[in-house]
Amino acid sequence: MDFWATVTVLFRRWYVTVPAFLLTIAAALGVYAVAPKTFISDSAIVLTLPVTGGSVPSDPRFPNPRTNPLVSFDQGLSMTSSILIQALNAPEAAAEVGVPPGGDVTLKVTAGGTNPELMAATPFIVIVCEAPSAEQAYGIVSRMTELAKKQLRARQQQVKAPPTTYVSATVVVPPTQPDEKKGSRMRSAVVTGALAFFMSLFAGFAAESFARRRRARRPAVPAHHETAASNGTRSLVGREG
Repeated sequence: MDFWATVTVLFRRWYVTVPAFLLTIAAALGVYAVAPKTFISDSAIVLTLPVTGGSVPSDPRFPNPRTNPLVSFDQGLSMTSSILIQALNAPEAAAEVGVPPGGDVTLKVTAGGTNPELMAATPFIVIVCEAPSAEQAYGIVSRMTELAKKQLRARQQQVKAPPTTYVSATVVVPPTQPDEKKGSRMRSAVVTGALAFFMSLFAGFAAESFARRRRARRPAVPAHHETAASNGTRSLVGREG
């Protein structure tokens, strides 16, 4: 069936297609209204070396030169970042910051990308949380940011690093104010709207098929019956005249 034939059927059966379309559109609006809201908050941390570097001079008379921490990035910081990311993604860390097990809260700690092969290539730690409420998302990101600092210090103490060489966790992006994520709700509404279009097509063609079957089932009046009835009518009129 070509395009114009389809349009003709839809217009011919408008009393079926229009209500079907409107009902499904109403369902789409209902889905958008009742779909759960999701809020996103995030923060970013960068690891930096102290101004005196990452080592202690063997001779106190010749201390390490003072350097700018923001230009002292090396592979060691990236590896430390990778270790922290692995630790912060553990279920125990999620439970410590208040992520409910098996709930609808999503917490991701990455190096700023989705490729795990690039995890050890940057000293950044990015924390992203999606939660049903803005307060929950913001609170979890804030607590995870503090936990990252705490774990970084604890691990340096564990390996007995000199305190003057401790790596610092600098918050470059503090926990952001949560924004509502509307993509999932909008996708649900769009899918339901597309379903409304196809449902109206289905209803229109179903009505057209039903009407054709009804016409096909009607008994056809034979031609000689129609001629006899016509002759009988004429003779009756002649007698009355």
